[in-house]
Amino acid sequence: MSACDLGNGLRVIDLTKQLDPETESRRCHLFRFNTGGPIPDFHTIMDLTSHLGTHVECPYHHNDSWSDVQGLPISTFMGRAIYVDITHMEANGKIMAEDLEKACGDRIRENDIVILDSPYKIPPFTPLTNTPEDKRLVIGRETALWLKEKKVKCVGFGDGVSIESNNTDVSAFHDVLMEVNVVFLEVLQNLEELSTDTFFMSYAPIPIKGLDSCPIRAYAIEGLGEFSK
Repeated sequence: MSACDLGNGLRVIDLTKQLDPETESRRCHLFRFNTGGPIPDFHTIMDLTSHLGTHVECPYHHNDSWSDVQGLPISTFMGRAIYVDITHMEANGKIMAEDLEKACGDRIRENDIVILDSPYKIPPFTPLTNTPEDKRLVIGRETALWLKEKKVKCVGFGDGVSIESNNTDVSAFHDVLMEVNVVFLEVLQNLEELSTDTFFMSYAPIPIKGLDSCPIRAYAIEGLGEFSK
């Protein structure tokens, strides 16, 4: 179950892709063993890529001189989130400043988390990517410059926006935003379970020095007054 009521008007939605080591295409191996000794119990060795499932990408991902996971304050990984479902664009359109202004320009505040999506959904990083069936909207330098000007702290993606369309656009998008310590959330699930487009969100990584990205448990909490407008 991806959504549940917490009482007192609060609702939590799990926005995280579930993982199964037996079917995951990216590196994901678990080795369970008994520790032995006077109080034997079980531990698990996790052999994972840092870009597994729903993960947060930090600036170190694109430049050795930029911040790694543990180099960013904990406030980077939580706050007011805005879900932006861009419905006015044609298939395969590149998201430009005017598109973002139309979709959410009057709603974005400094330090917001902005989640981009569209109706053209396919599972990312699959054989459907960049085929005629892939109608997702795409991002580029122009998209990043608008978000940078708005001083957002995180950009997340639903299945309706491509982050693997081509190297020129994707690299520029990363570099423009990561240079100013903006982090990315790739890729969020269950966004259709949201009942509002403004909510509190959390996606904290493990603070390991030298880590460029980390799988996380992303979730939204609806109904927190100070994050609902």
